[in-house]
Amino acid sequence: MIKSIKHFEEISTGVFEKVIGEFFRDPTDFASFTQGITEELHALGRSLVQETLEEMDQMIRNSAKRKQNWVIEQRPSKQLVTMLGTVRFRKTFFTNKKTGITECLLDRILELEKHERIAEDAHARILQEAVQTSYRRGGEEACLTDSEVTKQTVMEKIHTLKFPQGWEDSQEKKAVDFLYIEADEDHISLQYRDEKGDLKRTGKGGKNNNAITKLIYVHEGVEPEAPKSKRKCLINPHFFSRTAEGCSNEELWDTVYRYMEEKYDLSKVRKIYLSSDGGGWIKSGMSRIGSVIHVLDRYHLEEHLTKLTSHMKDSAPDARSELYRTICRGTKAQFAQQIWRLKDYLPETANTDRFEESGNYILSNWTAAKLRLQKTEGKVGSSTEGHVSHVLASRMSTAALGWSLKGADKMAQLRAYYLNGGDMLELVRYQKQELPKAAGDEARSCLSSYDILQSERNRHEAVGKYVDAISHTLSLNTKRQQFFQKWIWEL
Repeated sequence: MIKSIKHFEEISTGVFEKVIGEFFRDPTDFASFTQGITEELHALGRSLVQETLEEMDQMIRNSAKRKQNWVIEQRPSKQLVTMLGTVRFRKTFFTNKKTGITECLLDRILELEKHERIAEDAHARILQEAVQTSYRRGGEEACLTDSEVTKQTVMEKIHTLKFPQGWEDSQEKKAVDFLYIEADEDHISLQYRDEKGDLKRTGKGGKNNNAITKLIYVHEGVEPEAPKSKRKCLINPHFFSRTAEGCSNEELWDTVYRYMEEKYDLSKVRKIYLSSDGGGWIKSGMSRIGSVIHVLDRYHLEEHLTKLTSHMKDSAPDARSELYRTICRGTKAQFAQQIWRLKDYLPETANTDRFEESGNYILSNWTAAKLRLQKTEGKVGSSTEGHVSHVLASRMSTAALGWSLKGADKMAQLRAYYLNGGDMLELVRYQKQELPKAAGDEARSCLSSYDILQSERNRHEAVGKYVDAISHTLSLNTKRQQFFQKWIWEL
């Protein structure tokens, strides 16, 4: 840490004194005071990172073990974007004596892929911001200081994401009386499907640029947000989201069932309610889970009842109430008779297709509609529209956004991962592929006592007057070298 110590002694302390002096001169400018301190701390942090990486690289260069198998080739400079900003340091490339392969051994130890210029911490910050706002903002928030990450780079990072196929294992399965599944979809706009320019015109001249993003979530019921709050929240929700093209319907529902099976003791669950708008992809998924009670989403039920009665003017509320009573206590035939009588009052210019569509919708979901209005043990209200807006639409469709099929599918998964409490840094680390290591070498120290003492002697001579200012111990330096030698021996 010789350079960092010098930086602190010769630069940082002077900057701090100047910033503090300016603040004493004008105590009203607190923002400039904290900003000046923060900027210098970031600069000191980058200096520490640079020197640490170069120290590691020097240890590899000096290693007797390395000299047995690798020959020094070149030592170019590298830029690495970290959350502290862009760090510039020098690293060494080596050529293997047996295979002739040239690579940077420090990159291998750090698990940095070839030409990788974004560190894990910055990558995690990119995802944390991009999942909430935009690719551009994700690139801007990669660092606490300067930003050199373009929205194109952010998009490429998201397009290549892989997501864990499982979830955190619980020690034992939970026993609950009721489980709830809610499902709905969001409609998004595409810029292109697989590559730019591949959207085809429809028969009416428009572009076929629509896609569906499916949302399913499982929870244990609802409870007040606070003891005296009227607002409700879901109990232990878990979200699943994919596009129709990115994942088959069967695979998506099988994943939902696997989650339920691994998290809950299904033999003790008395009822499983599925609340939805009755879409085909949802009904087909019910058969893959079994023993599910389908309940029509109240939002869609009320929407179609309004369409059936809106032309009744002042009598519309009474007409809707009558339809509600028929659904709750009457028969399917009685409801059909009512909507045909209502159809007689339609103006001649009215769209009869729209009216008939709403009538057929309720008739085709008759049992689910009855269950929504009747009192049933354990049944709770649905919140699909609100969650589609919060989970998907707020990021993917409310603004004038355009997606590719791959980008939409990855963002849908990333939104679910984020709302499930997923750690972005852990997700970044999940992307790493284990780099190959030479066989036959076991981790052990290759530093002799002479090497350690000589290194320590050289270090103190280089530090000189700064040793008195910041204390360094032989044991700390020795430990640092011993720790890193383990990684060198595994090359």
